[in-house]
Amino acid sequence: MATKKATGSAVPGIPAKIPAIAHPLAEDPADIASNINYHVQYSPHFSPFKFEPEQAYYATADSVRDRLIQQWNETYVHFHKTDPKQTHYLSMEYLYGRALTNTIGNLNIQDAYAEALNKLGHRLEEISEQEKDAALGNGGLGRLASCFLDSMATLNLPAWGYGLRYRYGLFKQRITKDGQEEIAEDWLEKFSPWEVVRHDVVFPVRFFGHVAIGPSGSRKWTGGEVVQALAYDMPIPGYKTKNTISLRLWEAKAGARDFNLFQFNDGQYEAAAQLHSQAQQICAVLYPGDATESGKILRLKQQFFLCSASLQDSCSALFMIWPISQSLCQCPQILGELIELQRHFFKHIFKERKDGSSWQWSEFPSKVAVQLNDTHPTLAIPELMRLLMDDEGLGWEEAWDVTSRTIAYTNHTVLPEALEKWSQVVMWKLLPRHMEIIEEIDKQFIAMIRSSRTDLEDKIPHMCILDNNPQKPVVRMANLCVVSAHTVNGVAQLHSDILKAELFADYVSIWPTKFQNKTNGITPRRWLRFCSPELSNIITKWLKTDEWITNLDKLANLREFSDSEEFQAEWASAKMANKQRLAQYILQVTGESIDPNSLFDIQVKRIHEYKRQLLNILGTIYRYKKLKEMSLEERKNATPRTIMIGGKAFATYTNAKMIVKLVNDVGAVVNTDPEVNEYLKVIFVPNYNVSVAEMLIPGSELSQHISTAGMEASGTSNMKFALNGCLIIGTLDGANVEIREEIGEENFFLFGATADEVPKLRKQREAGQFKPDPRFEEAKKFIRTGAFGSYDYNPLLESLEGNSGYGRGDYFLVGHDFPCYMDAQARVDEAYKDRKKWLKMSILSTAGSGKFSSDRTIAQYAKEIWNIEECKVP
Repeated sequence: MATKKATGSAVPGIPAKIPAIAHPLAEDPADIASNINYHVQYSPHFSPFKFEPEQAYYATADSVRDRLIQQWNETYVHFHKTDPKQTHYLSMEYLYGRALTNTIGNLNIQDAYAEALNKLGHRLEEISEQEKDAALGNGGLGRLASCFLDSMATLNLPAWGYGLRYRYGLFKQRITKDGQEEIAEDWLEKFSPWEVVRHDVVFPVRFFGHVAIGPSGSRKWTGGEVVQALAYDMPIPGYKTKNTISLRLWEAKAGARDFNLFQFNDGQYEAAAQLHSQAQQICAVLYPGDATESGKILRLKQQFFLCSASLQDSCSALFMIWPISQSLCQCPQILGELIELQRHFFKHIFKERKDGSSWQWSEFPSKVAVQLNDTHPTLAIPELMRLLMDDEGLGWEEAWDVTSRTIAYTNHTVLPEALEKWSQVVMWKLLPRHMEIIEEIDKQFIAMIRSSRTDLEDKIPHMCILDNNPQKPVVRMANLCVVSAHTVNGVAQLHSDILKAELFADYVSIWPTKFQNKTNGITPRRWLRFCSPELSNIITKWLKTDEWITNLDKLANLREFSDSEEFQAEWASAKMANKQRLAQYILQVTGESIDPNSLFDIQVKRIHEYKRQLLNILGTIYRYKKLKEMSLEERKNATPRTIMIGGKAFATYTNAKMIVKLVNDVGAVVNTDPEVNEYLKVIFVPNYNVSVAEMLIPGSELSQHISTAGMEASGTSNMKFALNGCLIIGTLDGANVEIREEIGEENFFLFGATADEVPKLRKQREAGQFKPDPRFEEAKKFIRTGAFGSYDYNPLLESLEGNSGYGRGDYFLVGHDFPCYMDAQARVDEAYKDRKKWLKMSILSTAGSGKFSSDRTIAQYAKEIWNIEECKVP
């Protein structure tokens, strides 16, 4: 391959013997080092006088991106030639973490880049830490979406992800003496080297306005404000495959024509740039506060902006414009193919075929599958209807047939507050045409029930899409999804069973084949191979193959070595290396020293009452009190523990923020108590994100997944912990049920009420029949003594007390499950003392995790919902 040699003075800090020569597809470490140096000098992002870790990171990312773009281009040339059906995955969140380590790992060039950076005077580990996590999500929903994209690419599936380019994310969490403080994320403070802006991929998105009726009765949405959706693409490479797909993120902007120069010169500066300001608000923050009408409108704007831009892209030819890069100038054949395709092919993908014959819109579902990740993208349903009817001239029946055969819906929750319901008043104001369409969908659904299912007429009030309660008329987004989608799936077997038996039971009686289960999964690349190299190398060594990385079921073969002393010793060594690395990280971010020989007990997830971090910290408080009461000799028999809790509480969620403060207040006391801090440490891990998880999960030994049964749809962090040989203490909730089945009941510390018992227990509580365990009362009383400071925790504790009423009655059954939780923790203490037994349990946890690969999940989606097939780049 031809290379391009640069001239000019060397950059200080880079050895003079390393020339600045472009090697965009280099695999040799010396050539890679030259390519990095080339980018330092000829793709400069900083002044040319230093080559410190930050500068080295951006140059390294530019070098890796050369290769990515090459594969990107080859992928879409191949997709065009074969013209497969594609999946377009719509999600409000993506949490893919750092891109550098994952990308070079998937491309299988991590060793070459490590050596190249050594030649340049840097370590890969040090350089990768310069990258900030992309602030595009909050929790499991976004992490799942990113795992799915990794699997789509690895399985060579023709697919795209669509999301929003949030500038400031949800928030960056800072812990102070007052608890959690929220500050803006700064991941785009400089720029992201992984995104490619598509200045030619821009779509108009309208808000407000009115519906104009033409002479023929046709309807057209007009007026209001119109912003532009600009595409930013991020490459998603598969593991050891050429296939590289895209995550397309939309940014909202206004153009020069929307800037009123007259007003500006007249001193009306804010008015002059009003639309620019409003456009910037749309993608500023993930989940802006919605306590006010303006907040509700902004959230709804975000959701519609994602749906409209993505569907316009799906229906147009523009998504077939490939990312031609300078590196392709070295590849004339591919460059020529791209230019020829772009020059001659698409007038409109669904209007003209290659042979000149016309496409029919009825064929759209055979070319595109649209998957809604939760209810946030629900507006894709009326928007696709609008595009087909108002822009393309289809009649209602044909547009409905196309829409209902195109869109599928994944439900992620049974929590009432998470099943979105939007004010009809706000909807009519912001999206008048879409409300007309939703009204008609609802009208036809109700007519269908009355004509063909008279037995369900009395169920119409809760089954219909529009709740016309005069006090608070709303649109039920989940109902709209269920009525409109061709497939509805839950994300764990228990969750799917609850959907079919309870939440959507009446719909199941109408459409029994519409509902499926797709148990979630995680990518084994990021969540074992790359985040725990010591453990993954041992697995490869003993299995005598690394095929488990793309066929996770092969981990089951580890079971035959679970009693081997040699294997257990290597396993323990790898786990200890991860624990020591985690201990160093905790010291760095909290200043607290923790003992790697103690049991590392971790609960990290979004802070929410149903996830029951409160149960964890109450148990910790009881443990601390008992340790204080023990004699010195008694303490020596205790199992030393380091309890780590992390996660973000939503800014307006008072009880969740109080839990964060309580954990920190308990830690401040326990960790400085010389009588017990040898046996117990309590750490709140700040600003939990993907990169922090990649440190915590490999170093964990016990993980708490203790949500009230029936309330966690699936959970995916439980899968990540289990895959890394961490044992779980948990309830029969979400995917815990299936994890326990796969790894063996004896390797899971089970406690708590079951999902079918929960409603009965709540009724008993309301009837005043609950008798609290003395240990539970003792823990609460200890807090009230002021042992952990003067802060008033009564409002939080009172949520656990009383029998009924708002904010009372212990809705999440913390008090009921507390005694069996403490008993389960006692079993953990005893099991940990038997090191051989614990190590065997740890090995069997990993060995039983094969089912929980996102490769398996996505293969099922592809076959059973999307009807798409592999399209591998040769």
